Amino acid sequence: MSGLQDFARLVQLDHGLCVVSTLRADQTIASSVVNAGVLPHPVTGARVVGLVSRAEARRLASLRARPRATVVVRAGWEWAAAEGPVELAGPDDPLPGVDAERLRLLLREIFTAAGGTHEDFGAFDRVMAAERRVAVLVTPARVTP
Repeated sequence: MSGLQDFARLVQLDHGLCVVSTLRADQTIASSVVNAGVLPHPVTGARVVGLVSRAEARRLASLRARPRATVVVRAGWEWAAAEGPVELAGPDDPLPGVDAERLRLLLREIFTAAGGTHEDFGAFDRVMAAERRVAVLVTPARVTP
């Protein structure tokens, strides 16, 4: 197993906990812990690494200006990093082919790809919409084990 398959396998071993790193305007690296998973891109169907971001997260400003990220997952002594260009889909970040209904479903898909479960997806949808959550999709140009 290699590449994105390894990444997806590791996601399942530790609740989708990952570290995402972005480039700030001053050229320093910002990293934060997120939940991420591997899923099909909502438009192209290609496999991407997805995470959901709060609308006010500083990473979004960085990603809007410099749309590239590295996401690292680890479980025990195994790890994988996926690095590549980023697309955003959210209320303030329209992605062609992703309307409001597709965004609602995409946020669910990312949540479940990261290992999340929910007993009331209606409530989940309402919170995601109220908080103006954004889907962050990383198309892996490089995956390292």
